[in-house]
Amino acid sequence: MTTPAMLLKTWDLQARKQLGQNFLVHAALAEKIVRCADLQATDRVLEIGPGLGALTLPAARRVGKLVAIDKDPRLLEVLRHELAAAGLGNVELRAADILRVDLARLAAEAGGPLVVLGNLPYNISSPVLIQLVEAHGAVARAVIMLQKEVAQRLAAAPGGRDYGRLTVMVQYRAVVTNLMDIGAAQFHPRPKVDSRVVGLTLRAHPAVACRDEPLMARVVRAAFQQRRKMLKNALEKSDLGLPPEVLQQALEAAGIDPRQRAETVPVEGYVALTNGLRPPPA
Repeated sequence: MTTPAMLLKTWDLQARKQLGQNFLVHAALAEKIVRCADLQATDRVLEIGPGLGALTLPAARRVGKLVAIDKDPRLLEVLRHELAAAGLGNVELRAADILRVDLARLAAEAGGPLVVLGNLPYNISSPVLIQLVEAHGAVARAVIMLQKEVAQRLAAAPGGRDYGRLTVMVQYRAVVTNLMDIGAAQFHPRPKVDSRVVGLTLRAHPAVACRDEPLMARVVRAAFQQRRKMLKNALEKSDLGLPPEVLQQALEAAGIDPRQRAETVPVEGYVALTNGLRPPPA
């Protein structure tokens, strides 16, 4: 079996720490992760950060077409060689920064919503997650590997320190499922933290709809920027620019005690608060 270390040595490459490159070591584990995605032949698959192809090859054997996007063109050259050796010609490799990719356009090109796979670099996992849920019409579901600490935040309940802005924004649009934990020893080079594979199923319609989702994103960001303060004080001192009496009325209408802190407010509370700040048109 060709290991990531062997491939890097053959191609005279080193993993780039600044790009968060940690490669899965065991093919059997990669197969297990891909099985979790329950890929069908007709699925339109986007892989984020394919690296050396641990997930790419088993996924490509299950679907008609896969688009893999990586910021490092050096790795794409290695992966192109590995795909050719495996006789897989259904993978399109793109050198790009995933945060600059228009997922709606990619889904339109593919002919429908995407199934996303990825071993997300730790340094961009949060913005990528926000990107996925904001592109809910273009993404059907995702199976992604994250730093375990970040994954815990996704599934957190209100009241704990893991519950934060990322929790609220992801849970508003997606159902989060913990799939498996993966120890640091399963990667090369070995990271300092463990990982977790999670599944996200995007909701076509949130359980409680928000009238102004961009405003909700600003409200949630403002609330958690000063999470130790009482919620009303945190919002008043933010850049929302809303008069105290407007905030007070919206909090009361949402059934939120102004003295609560951000981490105690459930997702539906933030929806109700935002709807109170943005009433329906007359």
